[in-house]
Amino acid sequence: MFPLSMLGLLVGALLLYSCKHEIPVPGFDGPIPTETVNCDPQTVYFVQEVLPIIQGSCAISGCHDAASAEDGVILNNYLNIVNTGEVVPRNAGQSELYEVIVENDPDDIMPPPGNTPLTSAQISTIVNWINQGANNNSCVDLGCDTLNVGYASTIAPIMQLRCDGCHGANNPDAGISLTNYAQISDQAINGTLLDAIKDQNGAVAMPYNASPLSDCDIRAIEIWIENGALND
Repeated sequence: MFPLSMLGLLVGALLLYSCKHEIPVPGFDGPIPTETVNCDPQTVYFVQEVLPIIQGSCAISGCHDAASAEDGVILNNYLNIVNTGEVVPRNAGQSELYEVIVENDPDDIMPPPGNTPLTSAQISTIVNWINQGANNNSCVDLGCDTLNVGYASTIAPIMQLRCDGCHGANNPDAGISLTNYAQISDQAINGTLLDAIKDQNGAVAMPYNASPLSDCDIRAIEIWIENGALND
């Protein structure tokens, strides 16, 4: 048997190692290294790219959130997406998640008719993530650019990735569509957009029931609004 003193040292070392090397990440079902991993443009990251798409378009009330669990499928976090979505790493074609998002049958396609369909870019993101190994990965964009913020280059892509699922052209939540410049700029100028993404002034936090926008994305939207919310 270990002497109590040695056992105490061992437990302390393990705790110290855990504290130094692993941190939890929202929406991420496992620890990741504390060292900063810069985003690689050739890699699809689950936390930043895949999870927002699935949370916004699939893990919604009446479909595949934890409360509804339609057909026993829950798509609100990594483990549930991989397990109940029957994801086969490195083989999108054999993955049920892929099959339902490219399905033509209106009874089987996801999101179902009446909801905003996934774009070809969103489908490609999910396919590439699966074919790269369906990893529970995350990154930090060390090149966050808040100097060259424009609607077309910065704001529109954020809105498409994080807001289209709930506020697309088909049956948008609360009757608010965020699919083009006029709609987005209206919400930006009246203050609703910033209140929602910053969870302030009594607004419903957006994206709803999903991970918040990154600090970089929020700051970019703030700068765009401060500069007049131009269609640039």
